[in-house]
Amino acid sequence: MEMLMNILSIVYVLCCIIIIVMVLLQKSEQGGASESIMGSSGSNFYEKNKGRTREGKLKNSTIFFSVVFVILTVALTVLNMA
Repeated sequence: MEMLMNILSIVYVLCCIIIIVMVLLQKSEQGGASESIMGSSGSNFYEKNKGRTREGKLKNSTIFFSVVFVILTVALTVLNMA
């Protein structure tokens, strides 16, 4: 049981570091004053294919590692209580 806790703890720390790096690599999504006045159009080519760009892949990876982080948190908590 202790070996499993150690392995999960190492994966947990690595997941934390990966999330921090990924969040720091992402660009801000603030559009500025012009976007708040004019509004943003969601019908252009970039908005439709946003998931295929580097930023889209980075955002999806961040979401994936965040879910893994939450699952590891619950698993470590359950194992620690047992």
